[in-house]
Amino acid sequence: MLGEFKTFIARGNVLDLAVAVIIGAAFGKIVTSLTDDLIMPVIGRVFGGLDFSSYFVRLGNIPAGYAGSLSDYGALKKAGVPLFGYGKFVTEAVSFLIIAFIIFLLVRAVNRMIPKAEPGVVVDPAEVVLLREIRDELRAGRTA
Repeated sequence: MLGEFKTFIARGNVLDLAVAVIIGAAFGKIVTSLTDDLIMPVIGRVFGGLDFSSYFVRLGNIPAGYAGSLSDYGALKKAGVPLFGYGKFVTEAVSFLIIAFIIFLLVRAVNRMIPKAEPGVVVDPAEVVLLREIRDELRAGRTA
């Protein structure tokens, strides 16, 4: 079983996938910071200094022992108050669009760097040519 596991791990696609997951996680942190620390504050400033992550609608009652702020999304959520957090959703949607656009640009750049196969004469393998010759001889033998 250990030998099979080594064979499985030694496959190139498994290692490539592991590297992609690790790089993707690090890339996700960078995009999160880009969104939370650079883009959303600028968008908030354009719309009057608003912080989108704190936009929510309270859908239920606040627990009796709650002593925190009524405008603190994180504290209310932690206290178990049902919230409709549309501001956080907007922030996450912007993050997704940024990631999707960057991945699009990367794939586009890689596709341009990889040389395209020149359309030309396709050479059939020798077995295919031989089978065609046999087929043609059989057809010629039936009609003769």
